[in-house]
Amino acid sequence: MLSTPEVKSELVRFPVQRTGERVAEVATILRLAGGLHTISGRIALEAELHTPQIVQRVRKDLAELYGVRSDAKQLPPSSTRPGAPQFLVRVIDGETLARQLGLLDQRRRQIRGLPNRLTTGAQPELAAIWRGAFMARGGITAPGRSASLEVVCPSNEVAMALVGAASRLRIEAKSREIRGQNKVIIRDGEAIGAMLGAIGATEARAKWDELRRARETRATANRLVNFDDANLRRSAQASVAACARVERALEILGDEIPEHLRYAGELRLKHREASLDDLGARAEPPLTKDAVAGRIRRLLAMADKDAEARGIPGTEANLPEELDAI
Repeated sequence: MLSTPEVKSELVRFPVQRTGERVAEVATILRLAGGLHTISGRIALEAELHTPQIVQRVRKDLAELYGVRSDAKQLPPSSTRPGAPQFLVRVIDGETLARQLGLLDQRRRQIRGLPNRLTTGAQPELAAIWRGAFMARGGITAPGRSASLEVVCPSNEVAMALVGAASRLRIEAKSREIRGQNKVIIRDGEAIGAMLGAIGATEARAKWDELRRARETRATANRLVNFDDANLRRSAQASVAACARVERALEILGDEIPEHLRYAGELRLKHREASLDDLGARAEPPLTKDAVAGRIRRLLAMADKDAEARGIPGTEANLPEELDAI
């Protein structure tokens, strides 16, 4: 199975050389995973991240792109952070950095969405936005009925910005509010594979496509098996019903049956599970499928007519209750 940690592990190793892409990625990570806080009158920029590798990548980008020194520490477990450990990256005097990243507006307020200059960038920058978003708050569910790639966003505006970026990458994503969380979700299997490829998770995409094809093959096989089973059930029911009616027809008519109709009826009872084609082949001389079916129909019709005239139950009287009349 393909897991979220696997994808993030591959993304954090993805090499990015162009400054614009590095800026788009780190700005998105800090926007989705963090926030701005006032500490001793100064604006601090913080982000909670999931792995030491992502922490190292963010701190390296901040140092090389902006000459900013950041602190990092592991957070203690809490009710809001169960399970795997998380890490905090903090820039104490972060106002200038926040402005440079586009995370702070002219009134010293955190922007509600993503920086406009990022979401209007070229495709490599748009892919970097989604790469940063997935590393910050992304998750993936393996191919199946509920398969999805999703990102938890801090606001609806951020979610809509990611939807727009995905659209410019020609990938359909939708924004949803689920249990109080704003999420961007991709559900189509091909679209998920395309997004994994776009953000640089080529190994994950190959594995995803393999799992998706395997599941589709199993689903197709299951549909065919179910279809064959249904056909077999219908054929078996038809055979049981036909034999029951033929038995009743022979009982009603007794000796007053034309020999060729009696022969067809007895042939049906002798080979109960055979198809009409098989019955025709077993006849002496051989008969066509239509000839066998026609003789059995005439036998049943003759018996039902005689039963009606005599006021006795017809050929359907022998049918099991669970079967429809044939």
